[in-house]
Amino acid sequence: MLQLKNITKSYKTGEFTQVALDKVNLNFRESEFVAILGQSGSGKTTLLNIVGGLDQYDSGELIINGQSTEHFKDGDWDAYRNNSVGFIFQSYNLISHLSITDNVEMGMTLSGVASAEKHRKALEVLEKVGLKEHVHKKPNQLSGGQMQRVAIARALANNPDIILADEPTGALDTETSEQIMELIKTIAEDKLVIMVTHNPELAESYADRVIRFSDGHAVSDSNPLANQKISSSYKLKETSMGFFTALKLSGKNIATKKWRTGLTAFASSIGIIGIALILSLSNGFDKQISSYETGALSNFPISINQTAMNVELGPPRNGASELPSYPAEKKLYPYDPSKNSTQHTNVLTKEYIDYLKKIDPKLIDGISYTRTVNMNILVSDGQKATTLDKNNISLTAYPSKQGSKTGSYLEQYYDVLEGKYPSGKTDVVLIVDEYNRLTDAAVDALGLDYKVDSINLGELIGTQLKLVMNNDYYRKNGEQFVVNGTTSNLTELYNSPKAVTLNIVGVLRGKEGSSVSTMSPGIAYSDELAASFIADAQKSEIVLAQEKADVNVLTGQALSDGVAGSGSAGAAGTNRLMMGPGGGAARGNASLTKEDVLASLGATDIPSSVSLYPIDFNAKESVTAYLDKWNEGRESKDQVKYTDLAAMVTNISGGIMDGITMVLIAFAAISLVVSLIMIGIITYISVMERTKEIGVLRALGARKKDITRVFNAETFIIGACSGILGIGITYLLTIPVNAVLYNLTDLSNVAQLNPLHALILGVISVGLTMIGGFIPAKMAAKKDPVAALRSE
Repeated sequence: MLQLKNITKSYKTGEFTQVALDKVNLNFRESEFVAILGQSGSGKTTLLNIVGGLDQYDSGELIINGQSTEHFKDGDWDAYRNNSVGFIFQSYNLISHLSITDNVEMGMTLSGVASAEKHRKALEVLEKVGLKEHVHKKPNQLSGGQMQRVAIARALANNPDIILADEPTGALDTETSEQIMELIKTIAEDKLVIMVTHNPELAESYADRVIRFSDGHAVSDSNPLANQKISSSYKLKETSMGFFTALKLSGKNIATKKWRTGLTAFASSIGIIGIALILSLSNGFDKQISSYETGALSNFPISINQTAMNVELGPPRNGASELPSYPAEKKLYPYDPSKNSTQHTNVLTKEYIDYLKKIDPKLIDGISYTRTVNMNILVSDGQKATTLDKNNISLTAYPSKQGSKTGSYLEQYYDVLEGKYPSGKTDVVLIVDEYNRLTDAAVDALGLDYKVDSINLGELIGTQLKLVMNNDYYRKNGEQFVVNGTTSNLTELYNSPKAVTLNIVGVLRGKEGSSVSTMSPGIAYSDELAASFIADAQKSEIVLAQEKADVNVLTGQALSDGVAGSGSAGAAGTNRLMMGPGGGAARGNASLTKEDVLASLGATDIPSSVSLYPIDFNAKESVTAYLDKWNEGRESKDQVKYTDLAAMVTNISGGIMDGITMVLIAFAAISLVVSLIMIGIITYISVMERTKEIGVLRALGARKKDITRVFNAETFIIGACSGILGIGITYLLTIPVNAVLYNLTDLSNVAQLNPLHALILGVISVGLTMIGGFIPAKMAAKKDPVAALRSE
């Protein structure tokens, strides 16, 4: 079954070549006990290694059951050692951190034998060699003879065809040696046993056949076998070690070095702890900022304005090349701004305003419209009445209630200092700043004495303003229209029963700490009031006349055919538009359009801007999605852009926080690099310590990739321990960290490690340790099994 034809093997040391085997020709029977005798250096151990597939011959041919091994690959030799050969070593070569049962099972594990089956077979062979009572012990708990019996049991467990014994009694006393030889002789009854020994007495006493070696030659053979033609029926079963098996093997090895493993895992976890703490603080501060932003910014309005916005089309270019920012070259680059940007003006149509009105009222607290309307409001100081000077006092429409929250926008974000909140269309309120101030000009515009140090708020409650409709405020004078009375005293209009009385019912101030109280100090009125004035104005005589005329019906001057002035005329007040030719108008009448004049007369209900106040951040996302839906499928010029101030603020704060976090993580990651190098060193030391184990595993049929897997499993365990330790320590450290931060900042529970971050860091820990141990693991796989078995 086993044939050696002209087998030659030599070793080179520098320029010196040592011939270990020189054209050896031997044939072996399927079952016989062959003893090989010879002096040290005669080539007998080399022959054993070549027959066992641990070493490769230089030339010749090794034939197993009629199949030549000339073209065997590494995997074939691994399978051959596992399937067909069992080794019995002089120094036993048991894996010390495994039980004797695990040692015996190892070859079967590599063969893929089921767990229950290999355990049964291991117990059978251990009982056969007389170790039934010692199955739970480890090798260091046995005597030399018992350890050799374990080695024999391991060799037999996978039922190989060939048993190779290298000085099996060399380390045993005479009595034990005889017991072992009797056991080997029994094995040889149905297997080929080839034993190398220095002891001719043992060889003569127990072996069926004695072959003597000298200088690489078989010089004598007591029972030679002639060449026979053997048909090939030899099949190899590929070996494989699963990662779980590698984990178990490495885990038991690590268990023998608990302190070293623990210290290594702790040192490796320091970087994980640093990054985990940074992430937990970043996560906590993000939540604190988010909580603040939710409370402070959730009701920041989403603004939609008619005004033009510059939209950048891309990075600035000089010809075909892109210009860098802050260039070092001392050159000037002239450019046409119109080529790199475009202006976008929102066209707020009635259709779009109707679309806004259909928004889900549960999403918003209110909608505020800024209209290009110049209401004719009169104020009286008790002696004379004048038009309210809108250049000196702000007139703002407060948001109308939309959502389901209790209270209106004013009730949520403004305190009543005196009086009450408005409830009717004709109720207006006076808004003051955080210091209860109003400008001198605003106080004067209300007809009050601004030269005093202070005014009791109670005196302001009940102050009346009069809203006069266009048909009463203007009268026709020839082809033009003028104010119905002298501009210095409009008492008659003020006292007219047709005038709408507006009552200041309350003085309001923004709530302390509220960043949503954004209305300017001045008069706040309801949008319902403005809408009713517009509806009346659209039917008024002056508006109907202006719609037909090509000149300003207040001044008689020509109007521009250009785009409307976005409501600025209305905001400026009627005074600028009604001045005659000698009046020196504040803005040239030629720059006014018909739309400007109509807007100043309250003839348009299209607002110049709209502010939507979401109830919270989640609602804000729904609101912006609703606004984006309008733009779907529309050309850019027809789209309506909006400004989300809250999103701008959160993006800036989030970007700053992310930047700080990344910088800190980068510094902490340095320790991870150090850990990676340390793991590489530790794994290399482990490879050195487990060199003989590597040789044993290779002798049992383990592939190179299986050896790599064993050490990858070891680094996996260390990495997992490091990650678990680092995450656990981090969670414990958050307790004192939160206590310190609370004492310093009054912020509670800041450090919060996100479980997802913890999981990712655990994976990173395992990944980095496996990277660190990759090179030593590859080095272990490349070790010569013969040299590995000889190491101590």
